[in-house]
Amino acid sequence: MAERMVGKQAPRFEMDAVMPNKEFGKVSLEGNMKNDKWTVLFFYPMDFTFVCPTEITAMSDRYDEFEDLDAEIIGVSTDTIHTHLAWINTDRNANGIGELKYPLAADTNHFVSREYGVLIEEEGVALRGLYIINPEGELQYQAVFHNNIGRDVEETLRVLQALQTGGLCPANWKPGQKTL
Repeated sequence: MAERMVGKQAPRFEMDAVMPNKEFGKVSLEGNMKNDKWTVLFFYPMDFTFVCPTEITAMSDRYDEFEDLDAEIIGVSTDTIHTHLAWINTDRNANGIGELKYPLAADTNHFVSREYGVLIEEEGVALRGLYIINPEGELQYQAVFHNNIGRDVEETLRVLQALQTGGLCPANWKPGQKTL
């Protein structure tokens, strides 16, 4: 049986990643917490697929809005950092993702995908999972869905802003509206 994660401390992680400057580095939840940042962690199944580049580039295109909300984005798949780099170095018009403003992490041992409950064990790939973690490391939001549906960046921003109000946000709440 699945265990509840929301409202608990998020599983800690450190992974190899391709950084926005195209160099290899490390990303970690602890690093974001030390910098008093929210973490928007999202999992996707594989590089060089069809739906993934649409959402990865959409997140990058809106990165400045996340940055304005003191949030760091980390994209994760079970592919290697070398595959990530090849995909980044492929133009968007050729099914690549081009320049990114946030890191893509490599969960090659499947540990983080398994910890967050998104690993499809028999395939060795992750479901599409989205997690918003506050600067104290508490998991505030999670959404996991089938791999043929891309996520909505506008909704991710809305949820992040709702969580940051600290108030009660009614159905269809939009940034700038009153909380309950």
